[in-house]
Amino acid sequence: MKKQIHTDNAPKAIGPYSQAIVANGMIYISGQLPVNPVTGEVSQDVKEQTKQSMENIKAILETAGSDFSKVVRCGIFIKNMNDFAQINEVYGAYFSEPFPARATVEVARLPKDVLVEIDAIALI
Repeated sequence: MKKQIHTDNAPKAIGPYSQAIVANGMIYISGQLPVNPVTGEVSQDVKEQTKQSMENIKAILETAGSDFSKVVRCGIFIKNMNDFAQINEVYGAYFSEPFPARATVEVARLPKDVLVEIDAIALI
């Protein structure tokens, strides 16, 4: 059985997908763009974009009854690998050991031409 998770505290899906799905005690969070859910704005600063993506994930985790301590895996998609250290600095502030498993991939382009998109899988 799966259940859709939605919160107005994270950006609405811009396609045929859910913000997140809960199934078998896990929450699968779709890639979160750094869109402010209140204003619809996107900062041009990669650190601010990373923070907004993480705050969007936080809102979805909380809606599902979870938090960052229960995240088991993240995926980070970045436009420029030269931004890796700045992204890592902001991302790392949301976690403590044991850190989640993770993949970071440089991509040619992201929706809305953002600099970073982050997804997550967590326990409920």
